[in-house]
Amino acid sequence: MELQFECDEGLGSRAALGLIVLQADETIEKEFRPLFDLEDVVLYHSRIPSDPEVNEETLMRMKAGLTDTAALLPGNRPLDVIGYACTSASTVIGSEAVETAIRKAHPNARVTNPAVAVVTALKHLGVTRVGVVTPYIAEVSEAVVDLLRKAGLDPVRVGSFGQSEEATVARITPQSVEQAVQAVGDDPEVEAVFASCTNLRTFPVIEACEQRLAKPVISSNLALAWHMMKLAALKTAGAGPGKLFDS
Repeated sequence: MELQFECDEGLGSRAALGLIVLQADETIEKEFRPLFDLEDVVLYHSRIPSDPEVNEETLMRMKAGLTDTAALLPGNRPLDVIGYACTSASTVIGSEAVETAIRKAHPNARVTNPAVAVVTALKHLGVTRVGVVTPYIAEVSEAVVDLLRKAGLDPVRVGSFGQSEEATVARITPQSVEQAVQAVGDDPEVEAVFASCTNLRTFPVIEACEQRLAKPVISSNLALAWHMMKLAALKTAGAGPGKLFDS
């Protein structure tokens, strides 16, 4: 018996997005899920092999796998935006190289990553003097700070948990993140605080930190989600926590 059927536009008729997630990342998918649970919007994930240790050498290794990982995202319809969810690797590899590798698999997609997104978000908020919280060892933290400087931003205060293991970063409590953000953000020269790393749990504490500090607080995940929405022409006002999503 041959059954009859009809076809519609399928999922993602409003926006179809892709997200390349590190194998070692345990956080970003949970933080992204409620933001992208929108009518006619779909977010596909692909995992890229990543080392459990975070240093410049292991981060650079991911460059070779970006095209093949992006190719695992659905391609039957053009994806509007693809995000590469690693702040430190995007910084070390370089955003242009990341975009070139991903667009070999999806030439029509717009591409972003947390390194691009956080600079765009900070400039959108109109701030230049930034406090930075990272979970990284010194060489990786310094690369992120240098990225901000090259973008014309001034990292006036930097604090780090000094960790190289992704598993440890994913288990740093939101309360510890909150305390770190407040310690860095209490500096009167700091206009906004950036908490770096997609594996760091930040969404539960962003609004409390902003209320305590009376200044914007953004994280890698928050900036990346916001920028992907902007690139996909999705409404951002009220879509997520914090001042970044106020407009």
